[in-house]
Amino acid sequence: MSGGKLESLWWRLVRFGFRLLYNEFAWTYDPVSWIVSLGQWRRWQQASLPYLSTRGEGLILELAHGTGNLQIDLTESGFRAVGLDLSPYMGRIARRKLLRHGLVPRLVRGNAAHLPFPTGSFEAVVSTFPTEFIIRPDTLREIHRVLRKGGRLVVVPNGILRLTNPLSRFLEWLYQITGQRGPWPGDPVQAFREAGFSPELHIEELPGSQVWVIVAERL
Repeated sequence: MSGGKLESLWWRLVRFGFRLLYNEFAWTYDPVSWIVSLGQWRRWQQASLPYLSTRGEGLILELAHGTGNLQIDLTESGFRAVGLDLSPYMGRIARRKLLRHGLVPRLVRGNAAHLPFPTGSFEAVVSTFPTEFIIRPDTLREIHRVLRKGGRLVVVPNGILRLTNPLSRFLEWLYQITGQRGPWPGDPVQAFREAGFSPELHIEELPGSQVWVIVAERL
């Protein structure tokens, strides 16, 4: 088998693995995320919170809410949050988790390219570790539509382990070979700019790691 065919087969396997992780194997998502980030995953997600300026008033939409962890963080930080995810498996897990925390689940199953919300509904949209759907033109048009003028899109695209022990180096290698260090099919900052946003990249230093946060204001 040629090198090109082997590479194509590898990426098909990687995509299949992630499809399982987000769907039938969604119940493994939290422990897998904790393991591959050496416990940093939740800190990386929470790095988005200081960039969401509205508290207690306007609604915040989380795209690809996953197992609901950031929904809990948003509510406990004083935000009014709604979550959307395409995966029914993630939706069920998130709903149960929110109920266990005594919170009312405000979750919608849907596609980010066709958001089921009125124009100008949200003060901010947040997404942590999304796939490349977040920079597709149809997704960005919908985000732009549902945001109020001056509202923010906050995206956490990447977290990087900074420890030098063998386990950290091994995990960083796994991130590389599974495409989790990019590149996306396009520059996200440029994609946001072309879609009518004013984006800025912020790099936050955390103990043992670094996380990227893109903040894009709707023009």
